[in-house]
Amino acid sequence: MQLIINVNLRRLALALVILMPCAAELKEATLQILRNGENAGSYILQAGDPSLAEWKLPPLNIADQTSADHTQSDALIKLGRALFFDPKLSSDNSRSCASCHRPKLGWSDGRPTAVGLNGQPLDRATPSLYNSAYGTIFTWDGRASSLEEQALGPVYDPSEMGSSADELLTKLRSDEYYRKAFAEVFTEQLITDQFITDQFITEDSISRALASFERTLLVQNTRFDQWVAGDHNALTLSEIRGFGVFLDSERGSCATCHAPPNFTDDGFHNIGLASFSDPDPDLGRYNIRPVKLMRGAFKTPSLRNITLTAPYFHDGSAETLEDVVEHYQQGGVSKGNLSPEMKDIDLNTQDVDDLIAFLRAISITRDDESINMASEQ
Repeated sequence: MQLIINVNLRRLALALVILMPCAAELKEATLQILRNGENAGSYILQAGDPSLAEWKLPPLNIADQTSADHTQSDALIKLGRALFFDPKLSSDNSRSCASCHRPKLGWSDGRPTAVGLNGQPLDRATPSLYNSAYGTIFTWDGRASSLEEQALGPVYDPSEMGSSADELLTKLRSDEYYRKAFAEVFTEQLITDQFITDQFITEDSISRALASFERTLLVQNTRFDQWVAGDHNALTLSEIRGFGVFLDSERGSCATCHAPPNFTDDGFHNIGLASFSDPDPDLGRYNIRPVKLMRGAFKTPSLRNITLTAPYFHDGSAETLEDVVEHYQQGGVSKGNLSPEMKDIDLNTQDVDDLIAFLRAISITRDDESINMASEQ
């Protein structure tokens, strides 16, 4: 059987050809996406096909982007981990970074929106930290251009952790463990009890340590990754069909924003959430970059490990993946400044089932050892 569907993927004219051999033991469909125009070529959606190369996560040299030699030592990562789980970073010693970014909840918190100091509800959901090392811009509104720049934002936010630079430095500089640990990481000189001082504990060194730890939170070996690498048994036929729906702009049109290889374009889009119709809506990226297109626009999150990070969207308004797909089927709810990429899509029951099956295939289970996961303290 051969089915030809016209599509437009990433603004290229394409045709999707689904070739399904008539065999009782069919385990894998071959989906061929033919490109027209100057970027001629095709994707063959078959395990290990070279055309899938852009969906492979590139090797990652986890580096401290602010250091002169871009090195990131085990000691720096260990220091960052200690800081990440330490409630000393909050004003009242009650909250750590891990209070919202919890390992067992996909480095998010499982809530529609985050909770701050004294149980105060916040306006936005806690974003997952998975694969932040691949990111180019950070936070829902993109206010930070690096993990280092982002690291102390929540610490100083009066609604989140409520600390200040003076308070934070005073606490850490009076802690013997941190005085020694920072000195060991940030000097090449031999560390002795007489040499240890607090001069190495600065806002910059704290940010570098936190960012270094966050870069180790990686998801690189899902069943989808194994299939792209050549394992024909890694995905089911339904999941492969779901990838076709994901790519097909006449059906899912997901890859327009959830682009390879990390399933995000690191861009900002108003996807028509109902909350944008509130009397005083969250304007998102517009607060940072005040152009009309950015009103109500928020960063595209990566979909990797999506099954661990519910609920979904920046306001946590979608409880399940089914709710997410239904939202996009409607073309959004509040349609007053929709992103140009948003449109009504028409999926049948099989399409929805296949698409959700595929999304589960780009996630790994909570106890999968391939997650680089730090245990909660």
